[in-house]
Amino acid sequence: MQPVSLAFFWHQHQPYYPNDLTGENEFPWVRLHGTKDYWGMARHIQEVPEFRCTINLVPSLLVQLLKYTDGNGSDRHLDVSRMPADGLSKADALYLLDHFFMANGDSMIRPSPRYHELFLKRRIGTDSAESALPRFTVRDLRDLQVWSNLAWMHPILFEVDPELRDFKHKGQSYSEADKAWLLDKQLAVLRQIIPLHRQLAEGGQVELTTTPFYHPILPLLWDKRLARQAMPGCELPRHLDSYRDDVIEHLRRAVAFHEQLFGEKPRGMWPSEGSVAQEIIGAIADVGIEWIATDEEILMASTGGRVSRDPHGHLRHPELLYRPWLVADGDQQLQMIFRDHGLSDLIGFHYQRADYVLAAMDLLGRVEEIGRATEPLNGGRPTLVPIILDGENCWEYYHDGGVTFLRTLYQEAAQRGAINPVCIGEHLREHPASDRIDRLFAGSWISHNFAIWIGHHEDRTAWDLLHDARERLKLATVRDATIRDATIREGEAPAEPRVSNDANSQTGSAGASPIRIAQAWQELFIAEGSDWFWWYGPEFGSAQDKLFDRLFRTHLQNIYALLGEPAPANLNEPIKRNGHRRLHTLPTGFLPVKVDGRATYFEWISAGIFESGSERGTMAQVTEGLVRRIHLGFDQTRLLVRVDTASRARDDFERTGIDELRIRFVEPEGLELAVIGFGETTLSVTLDNVGTSAGEAAIGQVFELGVMLSALDVQSGSVLKFFVELFANGQSYDLAPRETTLELTVPPPDFEQILWQV
Repeated sequence: MQPVSLAFFWHQHQPYYPNDLTGENEFPWVRLHGTKDYWGMARHIQEVPEFRCTINLVPSLLVQLLKYTDGNGSDRHLDVSRMPADGLSKADALYLLDHFFMANGDSMIRPSPRYHELFLKRRIGTDSAESALPRFTVRDLRDLQVWSNLAWMHPILFEVDPELRDFKHKGQSYSEADKAWLLDKQLAVLRQIIPLHRQLAEGGQVELTTTPFYHPILPLLWDKRLARQAMPGCELPRHLDSYRDDVIEHLRRAVAFHEQLFGEKPRGMWPSEGSVAQEIIGAIADVGIEWIATDEEILMASTGGRVSRDPHGHLRHPELLYRPWLVADGDQQLQMIFRDHGLSDLIGFHYQRADYVLAAMDLLGRVEEIGRATEPLNGGRPTLVPIILDGENCWEYYHDGGVTFLRTLYQEAAQRGAINPVCIGEHLREHPASDRIDRLFAGSWISHNFAIWIGHHEDRTAWDLLHDARERLKLATVRDATIRDATIREGEAPAEPRVSNDANSQTGSAGASPIRIAQAWQELFIAEGSDWFWWYGPEFGSAQDKLFDRLFRTHLQNIYALLGEPAPANLNEPIKRNGHRRLHTLPTGFLPVKVDGRATYFEWISAGIFESGSERGTMAQVTEGLVRRIHLGFDQTRLLVRVDTASRARDDFERTGIDELRIRFVEPEGLELAVIGFGETTLSVTLDNVGTSAGEAAIGQVFELGVMLSALDVQSGSVLKFFVELFANGQSYDLAPRETTLELTVPPPDFEQILWQV
């Protein structure tokens, strides 16, 4: 058997957070992911010299890294970290309590006793920062400053740096000198990231690729009507002008910046959000890019369904997915590869809950099986299996930061004779594409459409506001060019702009200066980034939704400020109307549920409802989990939970081998309910920590559970935070919600009367 070419493609990206006009930066994510993921992912590869893969580094991320390492870049979180704990203003102390627990509770806070102690003292979700502040001593606040940065250091750093390991082992009672030492160490790690990637590239272990500079959705910049290929009835923004020049500029700048930083032009590219269209192929090829990648659903749509998956995820004509393709625009052509989104989602969403060694072996076993199935159909060419996903966001859900999984995966992949880890560009040079796509479908890696970025009225409002600012900037640019041309024709040297720290004072002989116009175009390109649109509409949300909204509008306001014009009043109005939405609705009455596994409508009509798959913030899962919907609520004595699957719950559990369901509580802490024996209709519910019966469950059309509130030792007013997890053969199969918890308050006996009065 010919070895399978295994192509890992890690996408490293952050939105452009700084406000370059004021120097403010509200977000610490470049810095914190830098010391954890960007350093750690490169170090993992360095540990296994035989391993090969591809890493995509977005220019907007790299620019921000350089601000920290080559300049005096900072962010609000870092500013507050540096402040003496005994000199914090009340506003800074409240910021500390609201923002310094931004880490995964199970994998990044709970394992550190002192950080977890501070977390419990804060009582997030119960107390405001204002009410919690009196409980915190100066020592507590300083330790929190330390731990909020220390928890974001990659585990391997503690292996290779004895001083850092001893620092962590100290655990508490840190001094101001200790804190300053840690923040200096943090900066030293950030300074290693770009040189480490360049070293890996020069050694041939890693191919470095790029993305359009500020991560825009290129097809929508080119022609917003392209959204209608996948969504024929999609409402569009009012203004449909093409921004083709902006597409070319994002591409040109990305390639030039990459060459400046790494010494050679990139050959490959991950188009932002895997967004592609036939119309942009020529522009990408024009800047020297030889290959691009996107999701398998684009291939399916581009080949008329020749490649497709059945409801169980099995591929029709799998050999067509696991090979490169050609796409052309006149004389210009690119090679393309398409991600296996099932394998990619296993890493991003599922293996975090498994045994990590077994998970790595499982993934490699699946890759080998793909090779066995496709080799006879590939005409002597090696099978190419692309696994493509974000390189930073999923590891905080692995309890060891992904170390065991990645070490096992890389070492095993490099040693197995049946698998050949490859850099994508090198593989394509040795085994170039011969199959051709006649016309590339316009879509992204999420559901092969652009709904996330243009499908909601908030998205369209943002596009129209951006268009208005762009039109003003175009007029100012033409006016400036006309004045300068006239001056030169009259024999005068063009006036040099007066440079000032005040953006409004940098004027030339008339209107905005060339420097200010160039800055304004930079602000526009930043505002064209996909990330602002990601948070508009109902699909994704975070606690920082309003801040993202404000930052997008600030970039547009900066354009007007740089042109010396007042910004339109509507830029002061939030686009995001509802803020961070609740993940589920709340019960509106007691539920008269008979636990029998039947989907009896009127029993659950007053329940709260959670729709699975809607909660992801910075990541999106393409493959659907087994849990589709959860109903939740109470009667006078029981907590009631119903789980719906794609079809009949009993059949779906049997098909997937589900043999255990657990209700896992974050509050009350440590409490778990276990349900087993799905061959029976009526099931027992046991408290895992004591093994006693706590209620009843049943499975049929749906899974239903009723657990006595007395068994949970809770009463009216108690807060319950929990999630549902399914297991098959001892391994976690699905989780809902995937990122956070379902949250309910135990109602009083007169619950319905209170609601009726309100």
